[in-house]
Amino acid sequence: MPKESCDIGLIGLAVMGQNLVLNMNDHGYKVAVFNRTVSKVDDFIGHEAAGTQVVGAHSIPELVELLKKPRRVMLMVKAGDTVDHMIDSLIPHLEKGDIVIDGGNSHYPDSNRRTKALAEKGILFVGTGCLGRRGRRAPRTVHYAGWESGRLASREGDLSGHRG
Repeated sequence: MPKESCDIGLIGLAVMGQNLVLNMNDHGYKVAVFNRTVSKVDDFIGHEAAGTQVVGAHSIPELVELLKKPRRVMLMVKAGDTVDHMIDSLIPHLEKGDIVIDGGNSHYPDSNRRTKALAEKGILFVGTGCLGRRGRRAPRTVHYAGWESGRLASREGDLSGHRG
């Protein structure tokens, strides 16, 4: 697989992560995926994502190498310490201008803390929650928080009319 060929990377291949990846693929985005349990990457690529442009990675460095710059990495992992551990694993491989998106419904003070900490490194952090239903390829609602015009901002969007 050529380096820097994917539009976005996603870490976390539970149901919501898998469906979000398939939705992005359906809409023309080339997605690289990683999961802490690496066998889950191979299972997903071999079954649910078979015949798609989704690319599997077996390590964080491999995932980051697959991404076009500025790199965009979405975390679909359990809120809390797991998000912090994933961010800590990503930081050595990211550069100023890259983007980390937390899709795991983190508590807003944690998102605010991560936004400020990553901004100090020149990395944009977006804390977002994806709410959906099992078996659907698109989240029903997306909430996000991040920097907007130099200040911390948050928004909510209803995607209930979207049928991805």
